[in-house]
Amino acid sequence: MKKISNNILETIGNTPLVKLNRISKEVKATVLAKVETFNPGNSIKDRMALKMVEDAEKKGLLKPGYTIIEGTSGNTGMGLAIAAIVKGYKCIFTTTDKQSKEKVDALRAFGAEVIVCPTNVDPEDPRSYYSVSSRLEKEIPNSWKANQYDNLSNAQAHYESTGPEIWEQTGGKVDHLVVGVGTGGTICGTGKFLKEKNPKLKVWGIDTYGSVFKKYKETGIFDKNEIYPYVTEGIGEDFLPKNVDFSLIDHFEKVTDKDAAMMTRAIVRQEGIFVGNSAGSAMAGLLQLKNNFKAGETVVVIFHDHGTRYLGKMFNDDWMREKGYFDIKGLTARELVAGKKSSLVTVESSATIHETVELMSKNDFSQIPVTKQGRIVGSVTEPHLFLCLTKNPEIKNKTVETIMQQAFPFVDISTPIGSLSEMITPDIHAVLVRDFKTDNTYIITRNDILLAYS
Repeated sequence: MKKISNNILETIGNTPLVKLNRISKEVKATVLAKVETFNPGNSIKDRMALKMVEDAEKKGLLKPGYTIIEGTSGNTGMGLAIAAIVKGYKCIFTTTDKQSKEKVDALRAFGAEVIVCPTNVDPEDPRSYYSVSSRLEKEIPNSWKANQYDNLSNAQAHYESTGPEIWEQTGGKVDHLVVGVGTGGTICGTGKFLKEKNPKLKVWGIDTYGSVFKKYKETGIFDKNEIYPYVTEGIGEDFLPKNVDFSLIDHFEKVTDKDAAMMTRAIVRQEGIFVGNSAGSAMAGLLQLKNNFKAGETVVVIFHDHGTRYLGKMFNDDWMREKGYFDIKGLTARELVAGKKSSLVTVESSATIHETVELMSKNDFSQIPVTKQGRIVGSVTEPHLFLCLTKNPEIKNKTVETIMQQAFPFVDISTPIGSLSEMITPDIHAVLVRDFKTDNTYIITRNDILLAYS
């Protein structure tokens, strides 16, 4: 055993494989967790961050004094920042406003510049964290964008390290791999290696509601109607990264935001392993899939990152209460939408303001969501239309996209009425309720809540 490492990068990998006992008691198979929090950056992303940097150096794309640029949910940025410190690079990262404050603060603690971008925009939108990072690479001299989604060094890192480690640690006795899918590097690199060793091995990808992976795998259709804002961090996407090799993934299982958050807390309480949100998703998905695992088999689940990055979210009771994730007695969104039509009426962003007013009048709506190619991108309300048109009647032939307001928030159908009432404000006139398991969406307005209280 090597007793002294020359630098912190040499400590990446060789993480423990730990048997789960209480949280997996309903599963007939043996369940082992690959606990990636033991990496120096406390996540599995350290592996591929270092691989991407070293491959870029070999290709001459990254040279002394250069700046590393990347769009990151936090963990890849941490791995890149650690590598940058040891190797002498600067870092600029873009991230989304849905990521935990702890992740952003951690990146800045490592000397990185962090730019926070809006979540609810298309990847092609110039404001998205993908687009901003690409623009910075073009504008900043001597810079290199890691591009974790399409950089195949990502998957290769796991083919060379994570897969072989699991094979060796299990003595070649592994039958199932369960992994939350974001960039696709972990599941596809690890899965490829393990399937080469054991062609019968099943690879199970955990997806989230609001992501396109599951439907694309099952139908080959990239459906923008599948895309809407979600809370779960680290998994799911609204585009198809090149690192996701769908031929290697046998099945995708979707997990709700609530189930992921509750399971994240349960892992800590029941197993004493302090993990983050994607581990909660992966474990919740594994339990949903339990009937596929037989006695005598071995299931390996990846625990991606550390719970300290979610202290203000899943491990904060006020945040959990605000999201409606704690079971509270009384009315929930489920009761409010009982009897409502499940078909949500929306207006396309390319429709004129005049057409929007006619549609709202026809349906007796005071507000309506705005979509772009099937994806909800905004909203308009009666008071806002009134102000815009009375101020300038000539705008009636312009597209509704030119005056639309922010999109209504999505919540789970089990959200308590108290949480719903707090979400509806002078600026947010309605809430979209998603019954994730039946794939239905409803709208709840002030009037719906008033009727429930009356």
